[in-house]
Amino acid sequence: MTAQDKNQEIENLEKKIESHIGAASTIELRFQYQELNKEVKLDLVTHNAKHNQSFLFHSVEGFSKVDSLYKMLEYIKNYKDKESSYTIQWSLKESPELNTSYFRAANLMTAIDKFYFERDVNSTVVFSVVLNPIS
Repeated sequence: MTAQDKNQEIENLEKKIESHIGAASTIELRFQYQELNKEVKLDLVTHNAKHNQSFLFHSVEGFSKVDSLYKMLEYIKNYKDKESSYTIQWSLKESPELNTSYFRAANLMTAIDKFYFERDVNSTVVFSVVLNPIS
């Protein structure tokens, strides 16, 4: 497989993931790749234009970018059946505006970790974290 073929496959998989998530027009997805020893870690990050903040959607590790993307795609196809829904109400320290963000996670701590991904814990005030009822 040529480098061009591999890049095309990466682009196609990223588009499939974006399509499956069906993010709102105010949500942008970022694919962040990191080389870890002989693996590639993929952090899928959402950025909300409304409040200009980013949160972790999910992380996976694979032996290549393509493998990581396939693992992320598999997660996205099934995560709603396997993980609980959480609502976090929060504001930035310097802003009085109350924001509401939604996360899928295996437990409360993972939802909070996704909220604080690459964020200074002192930059926000969290007012509530709620496990949403199963619908």
